[in-house]
Amino acid sequence: MSQCFELSRGSAHNVRPMEGLRGFAVFLVFLVHYATLVEHWLDTDASVRQLAEALHTVGNTGVDLFFVLSGYLIYGSLIARRQPFARFMARRIERLYPAFTVVFVLYVALSFLFPAESKIPADTGEALVYLLQNFLLLPGLFPIEPMITVAWSLSYELFYYLVIPLVIGALGLRERSAAWRAVFFAAAGAALLVWCALAGGHVRLALFIAGILLHEAMNAPRVPTPSAAAGGLALVAGLLGTLLPWEGPMGGSLSTLMLCLSFFLVCLACFRTPLAPLARLFSWSPMRWLGNMSYSYYLIHGLALKAAFLAMSVLMPRAVFDSWFFWALMPVMFGLTLLPSAALFLAVERPFSLARETARPREAVASTL
Repeated sequence: MSQCFELSRGSAHNVRPMEGLRGFAVFLVFLVHYATLVEHWLDTDASVRQLAEALHTVGNTGVDLFFVLSGYLIYGSLIARRQPFARFMARRIERLYPAFTVVFVLYVALSFLFPAESKIPADTGEALVYLLQNFLLLPGLFPIEPMITVAWSLSYELFYYLVIPLVIGALGLRERSAAWRAVFFAAAGAALLVWCALAGGHVRLALFIAGILLHEAMNAPRVPTPSAAAGGLALVAGLLGTLLPWEGPMGGSLSTLMLCLSFFLVCLACFRTPLAPLARLFSWSPMRWLGNMSYSYYLIHGLALKAAFLAMSVLMPRAVFDSWFFWALMPVMFGLTLLPSAALFLAVERPFSLARETARPREAVASTL
C-alpha cells in the first residue's frame, strides 16, 4: 500500500497533515453524492431526511478546503521563484488533464450507452459545442451544466492558475515585503466578499485568497500558532456553521468568510505543529493515501456511486429503510468508490501526472487536488 499510495517529494516538501486534509476533503465530497443518491431508499421520517440534507450541506465544504490548499501551494510555488508562464501552465495542464481525459471519455461513452442519463444535447452541433466546453473546463465559472458533475470546480482551479502568476508578475510581488503582500490579498479578499454580498458572483474564489494568506502567515513568526484544540474547534465551527440559515448573496459571503477563517486556522495549526494531536490525526496513513489519490477519487467516485445505486435499484426496487440503513450503507459505498479511484490513480494519474513530481525531491511541488 505504501509503495502504491505514498508520494515522496523529499522530506522538505512532504507535509503529511496536508495530505490527510486532502483525504478529509474528498471524504466530505463523497458525503454530498452519497446523501443525494441514498435518499430514494430512506423512509419519509423527517429526521432521517434532515440528516441527509445536513451531511449534503457540510460535505460541500470539501471543495472549499481543496481551494484553500491549492491557493496555498500554487502561490507558494510561484512566489518562491520566477517561472516562465508557458512552462507553469503546461505543468498545470499535465497535472489536470490525463486523469480528466480518461474520465471525460468514459462519460461520453456511457452517455451513448445510457441515453436516458446523458446530458449531451441531441443536436450534433450543440453536442460538439457542449463537449468542447466541458473539455476546456468552462462549466463552473460559466453557466454551463457540467457533464462530469464535480468538474465545475476545475474551472475555478484553472482560472486561479491563469490569474495568480499574472498578478504576481504585474505587481512585482516577489520584490514586495510579506506584510505588504498580506495586506494586499486581505484587502482583495474583503473586496471580493463585499462585492459578492451586494451583487452576487463567484464568492468561493475567496478560498484561494485564504490559502495565499495562509502561506504568508506560515512564514511570519509574529503570527501566533493556534493550538491543536483551537484548530479542531475552528474546523468543527466552520463545518457546522454551514448549517446556519444563510440566505442570499449576503449569507453566501458570510458563510464563505467563516469557512476561510476556519480552514485558515486548522491548516495553520497542522502545518506549524506537525507533531501535535490534530496534525497527527490528519497524518494517519490511510487518510494520507486517500489524499494522495484525491484527484482521481474526486473525478470518478460519483460515477462509481451512481453505478452502485443503479445496481441497488434493480436488486431492491421497492425497499425503504430508516436511519440505520443510512449509516450502515455509507462505509460499504465508500469502500466501493475506492476501487475505481485507486485504479485511475495507479494507471493514469501517478504515471502521467505525478511521475516528475516524485522524481524531483528538491523542487517545491504545487499539487492540485
